[in-house]
Amino acid sequence: MRYSQIRAFHHVATCGGFSRAAEALGLTQPAISEQVRKLESDHDVLLFNRDRKQVTLTPVGDALLICTKKLFEVEDQITEVLSENRTALDGNLRIIADSAFHLTDRLKAYRKRHPKVFISVRTGNTTEIVEALRSYDAEIGVVGSLNPGPDMEIRSLGVSPIIAFAAKTLIADRPDAMTLAQLAKYPLIFREAGSKTRQQLEKAAAERNIPLTPAIEVEGREAVQDVVAAGAGVGFVSEAEFGYDARLARITISDVDMTMTESLVCLRQRGDVRTIRSFMDIIAEGQPNLPSSI
Repeated sequence: MRYSQIRAFHHVATCGGFSRAAEALGLTQPAISEQVRKLESDHDVLLFNRDRKQVTLTPVGDALLICTKKLFEVEDQITEVLSENRTALDGNLRIIADSAFHLTDRLKAYRKRHPKVFISVRTGNTTEIVEALRSYDAEIGVVGSLNPGPDMEIRSLGVSPIIAFAAKTLIADRPDAMTLAQLAKYPLIFREAGSKTRQQLEKAAAERNIPLTPAIEVEGREAVQDVVAAGAGVGFVSEAEFGYDARLARITISDVDMTMTESLVCLRQRGDVRTIRSFMDIIAEGQPNLPSSI
């Protein structure tokens, strides 16, 4: 196994094809193809499914890609150590969050301090976020949990109660508070199964023997809000994420005490990567520290 073979494989996998990998490495496509072929031949494995339209990873290729992501990240860290005189931080920082609401002020502060770092933000539920971090498909996560796993480093972003909300036209007299049983009589708009908010609601309902069946399942908090605003039913969200929407009315759940703890997390073994550490430090400043693993 040669470094050039691993590098060729990594770039084919991350660039999405042999031609793009060749372009990224400044080599010819036949040269890249030969490096990957030799790697497969030497170890009697198939790393890519090849057809005329696309190249996809096999299960072995998926497993190897996680390893090469770690390898080349360490290589970048070595370069950083050997370039101590470089003061400006640059690179890419991929963030996946259950809601971007908790990031707005932090992103502003981080960009002010590290303007050369390119940041991308996408959304997902807690299950998707943890999976992305563990597969090296994101650097930072924001999850609705204080216990995403012992392999995660954690910073608290605060705690807020779970509330219900509905279009102002849906519920007569628009009460400020309702019981869970009263809310269950309306069409319910739930997030996908991996949502921590949904999991808490279903647990509370089961403990009280209240049937809680969603009429509509929607992926993503913002999408739930739009569906609820159209008058389709009642949704649920942490109070911190509710914000203001002239179409919606906030409803306290009077008989259930449920809270959401939002946490910033990163994979513990990647904690020393400069872009990750610098973002985690932004959160830690001025806040009491939680244990780094739960």
